[in-house]
Amino acid sequence: MGMLVEGKWQDVWYDTGSSGGRFVREDARFRNWVTADGGPGPTGRGGFAAESGRYHLYVSLACPWAHRTLIMLALKDLADHIDVSIVSPIMLDQGWTYDTDQGSTGDTHAGRTLHYQLYTAAQADYTGRSTVPVLWDKKLETIVSNESADIIRMFNSAFDGLTGNHSDFYPGELQTDIDAWNERIYPAINNGVYRAGFATTQAAYEEAYREVFAELDYLDQHLAHNRYLLGDQLTEADIRLFTTLIRFDAVYHGHFKLNRQRLEDFQHLPGYIRDIYQLPGVANTVNFGHIKTHYYASHLTINPTGVVPLGPDIDYGSAHHREIARH
Repeated sequence: MGMLVEGKWQDVWYDTGSSGGRFVREDARFRNWVTADGGPGPTGRGGFAAESGRYHLYVSLACPWAHRTLIMLALKDLADHIDVSIVSPIMLDQGWTYDTDQGSTGDTHAGRTLHYQLYTAAQADYTGRSTVPVLWDKKLETIVSNESADIIRMFNSAFDGLTGNHSDFYPGELQTDIDAWNERIYPAINNGVYRAGFATTQAAYEEAYREVFAELDYLDQHLAHNRYLLGDQLTEADIRLFTTLIRFDAVYHGHFKLNRQRLEDFQHLPGYIRDIYQLPGVANTVNFGHIKTHYYASHLTINPTGVVPLGPDIDYGSAHHREIARH
């Protein structure tokens, strides 16, 4: 997150003048879609057909937005069809990098060293944020999308003809309910933790803090009666929630000052997190080394020493009994 200005990466997370110290997130710029036949998707232009080996996914293992795409890649058996490059967990004045000495795989498609070079390769005069994830088209050498919400929906259905995996995490009969959960969870939880952590006034921090925990309390009670957000069926709403929850105790509780209690101290959330974590392929998408290193060693305005904590020591692979009361 950030903007390249005269060769330096500058934070654009908040505007203390117009937002009262509140964290403000910008919208994604590239909104094309991969479709089964290459026809146009809901936004952007067409020409991006689902083909094995054509697309390359650029991600950070630390970023919850990029993490969504990795989970869908695993659940939809797409690893043999879409290549992945992973940035270094440390993001400083040059933004995300492909420094293999700092935990990156390198840019295994084009050998770039800096993530923003993808953006300027796609659009020479680009000056906006250089975010992850990025879905790159190796045939047209351009960005398909840098919007995680769109990418996971592409992965949900566009490649089914190649993989034979027809698992549907955004089924038609549940789309209205899924959208409602997404619209509720995004401001309060997904973005809410950042609104608390990056607040620059006490009032903005307290506002976000209260909203985060009010929603966590609500979710904990909802999950007393439901295995997932929509009953017994895992949907994209759960995936979008999970990537924030799995980072909460390791990062947001301390680093973002969301310290009323850990998620481990709730009644039903711990079992819900483990339920998703233990799904086939999901645990391999979670890398606490990258997660903690990114937040604690990159956000030097919050943690000036850059010291990364060793804890907490939580075994998400263990059993955690959860009683679900049926209505």
